[in-house]
Amino acid sequence: MSYNVIFEDVGLKDYKETWDYQAILFEELKRSKEAKAGGRLLSGSYNPGTLIFVEHPSVFTLGKSGSENNLFLNNAEIERKGASFYRIDRGGDITYHGPGQIVGYPVFDLEVLKIGLREYVSLLEEAIIRTLKEYGLEGSRFSGGTGVWLDPDVKGRARKICAIGVKASRYVTMHGFAFNVNTDLSWFNYINPCGFTDKGVTSLENETGIKQDIEKVKSILKEMLKEQLNLEWIQKEGR
Repeated sequence: MSYNVIFEDVGLKDYKETWDYQAILFEELKRSKEAKAGGRLLSGSYNPGTLIFVEHPSVFTLGKSGSENNLFLNNAEIERKGASFYRIDRGGDITYHGPGQIVGYPVFDLEVLKIGLREYVSLLEEAIIRTLKEYGLEGSRFSGGTGVWLDPDVKGRARKICAIGVKASRYVTMHGFAFNVNTDLSWFNYINPCGFTDKGVTSLENETGIKQDIEKVKSILKEMLKEQLNLEWIQKEGR
């Protein structure tokens, strides 16, 4: 049985605005789940999941277990560069979001999907890996952390192309992944990406040598996520 999901591509949108929006969806899905468990919902009225695709203006985000020592700029320097900084409630350390990067926020109920958190992260990684194959690249996992990498076990060559950091409560998820497509990689010089000091960061544009059609990449990735997580796209009510 597939999982009904509303897909929303919200374009370029402020990080905090998008965070607040997915937090609303997250709490609504948890409340709907609790109401169903308590017998207060009619059969078939359970809230669907939501998958958000977004690009953010330049922003650094630090996970709840991360260290601010992995950010090399102070608040004034961040502001001068036209960026922002947030400490947030996902797992993982520090990362950068910016234009040319596909950020995905799945607000899903893992119990409906019948998977645990570890398998969920693995399936997100697999969707990225299969998207990279469409461009002739061999993405893989790294035993020391989440996300998708190229040459993760080759000293001096390991580079991350997609970061993953999620939050889950009552098996409902938020936050997600950041896939570098045409991202300006120079921003990563201001951080230890994901807390690593000995590994690099890359993008699809950097690996192929060609600026990519990000809408095409989104289309491929959306289909890979559908296949890996057995999703069924549905229309948002009111549309």
